[in-house]
Amino acid sequence: MTDLSTDPLIQGYRRFRAHQWPEARQAYERLASVGQTPHTLFLACSDSRADPALIFDAAPGDLFVVRNVANLVPPYQPDGGLHGVSSALEFGVKALKVSRIVVMGHALCGGVQAMRSESGAAGLDFVEAWVDQGRPTVKRALQSCGHDHNEVQVSEEAIVKLSLENLRTFPWIAEREAAGELTLTGLHFGIADGALRVLGPDGEFHPV
Repeated sequence: MTDLSTDPLIQGYRRFRAHQWPEARQAYERLASVGQTPHTLFLACSDSRADPALIFDAAPGDLFVVRNVANLVPPYQPDGGLHGVSSALEFGVKALKVSRIVVMGHALCGGVQAMRSESGAAGLDFVEAWVDQGRPTVKRALQSCGHDHNEVQVSEEAIVKLSLENLRTFPWIAEREAAGELTLTGLHFGIADGALRVLGPDGEFHPV
């Protein structure tokens, strides 16, 4: 059994309980009573350095967060299979009725780095098939970008755009966006410099 006196998770919980819980208690009690009503569904990478709640200083109940390797959204495919991302999207949009979906990529993404490689990830049962869905997009993006572009960043931006495209294959997302009830946003976060850039109507990412 883990020694609770040295467990970093328990230590973190105790700091939370001592310093944050007194101020946040009423908000948690309200969320427990009336339920969650997040305004944004956030699709982000599982990378431990890119935490949406921390980056956006979000309060409990603000964000419905979905995270996976390389912030990927597979296309709409209601085939009876087990689709974790799609089920989260469906719950967020249909049940929670979020008004915004954000896809955030980030610098130094290991999943996107794997997409730039032709060789697979040896010994990994699930990662290879997952990142393989982004390889054609990354390849096209690198072929079309100029030599003066940062190929790593271009790859990461291309996956954000792919996920946004795939979001629009979900009919109940496309319908709500067309009706002005749902906004889709693409972001890219810099790990080293903390800089955030947003995808504009011109198809380019710009500093906020």
